[in-house]
Amino acid sequence: MRHNLPPDQKELYRRVDEVLHYVWDPIGVAEVPQARDEYYTYLPRVFSLLQSRAPTSEIVDFLVTTQSETMGSGESPGVRSHAEKIAALLEEWRDWIQQRGPIV
Repeated sequence: MRHNLPPDQKELYRRVDEVLHYVWDPIGVAEVPQARDEYYTYLPRVFSLLQSRAPTSEIVDFLVTTQSETMGSGESPGVRSHAEKIAALLEEWRDWIQQRGPIV
């Protein structure tokens, strides 16, 4: 998907990938190089939500549902709070890239 994107969107796609892998990381694989592709399945949806400027709650709900139901971890008390922080971080990246352009 990212190969057909303009530079600013390609930059956002890369940042979403990094945030999902290194910060969201619900199954704790950020330190495992062989698991670098673990969250690729969720990347296009999160990117699409950001690009369409979906409400923050929609991004949070997607992350919570993915972790709790798709990954089967259940919704523990910190899941929603962590997803809210991740959504805010992703939105900050989106806004920064749209203002400043991609990092070259």
